[in-house]
Amino acid sequence: MRDRPLTLMAVHAHPDDEVTSTGGTLARYAAEGVTTVVVTCTDGRCGDGPNGVKPGEAGHDPEAVAAHRRRELEASCAELKVTHLEMLGYHDSGMLGWDTNAAPQSFWATPVTAAAERLAGLIRRYRPDVLLTYDENGGYGHPDHIQVHRVTMAAVELVTDSSAEVYMSALPRSAFQRIGERMREMGIGTDGPDPAAEQPMGWPDEEITARIDVTGTLEQKFAALSAHASQGDGAFFLSLGREVFGEIMGVECYVRVRDSTGAPAVEHDLFSGLR
Repeated sequence: MRDRPLTLMAVHAHPDDEVTSTGGTLARYAAEGVTTVVVTCTDGRCGDGPNGVKPGEAGHDPEAVAAHRRRELEASCAELKVTHLEMLGYHDSGMLGWDTNAAPQSFWATPVTAAAERLAGLIRRYRPDVLLTYDENGGYGHPDHIQVHRVTMAAVELVTDSSAEVYMSALPRSAFQRIGERMREMGIGTDGPDPAAEQPMGWPDEEITARIDVTGTLEQKFAALSAHASQGDGAFFLSLGREVFGEIMGVECYVRVRDSTGAPAVEHDLFSGLR
């Protein structure tokens, strides 16, 4: 018999990242009685300010943006029934090449070892059975997402007594294709060449090792993303409407990078072999 509930920890870069790739997973397992932990590494200060104002533009107050995004994150986690929210508090580094990449308190400028020690402390405290992170490219090359991968993998190595199963969130190439098709059907982004046709985006479908059905939590996922109303990225997905949202967001996929259970080649439960 287990002496504690199963625990899932998802490590993310910014407020709102917890929804797009893992929101359904968090809500599904919370409903099953799993303890869920979200670790958000940055404060999101390089996000949109009021009326979509961008960093460096008049009216963009990084401190105010960070405070507002924290409130949105708390509301989102409440929708997803997240048990524990932890914020490491590093400054958002902005997109690759921005001056904010090198700011002293930015996540990107923080030594991996220093951030990994802090995350390792949370791993020791919560003892996750399953740990979610990003791939080596952070999904799409954002510095903070790349840093999340590096820090998470370094932290796992530091916690020598942890047996957590580790997964990287991954959007299959077929999903990117479906999104592109739906966008074209809706007349969105039809100008110019299709970049996906020249440079395939996402993971090869045959390399996906876990496909988690989250159709039962789509309303929660939609509501959680709606909680991040200040950010334009989420607004795009919401603008697709619930039907299309459900079509492209109903399955969350992962690539397993550490396993001690002998799980099947393609899992439909991240806790296979653990319960």
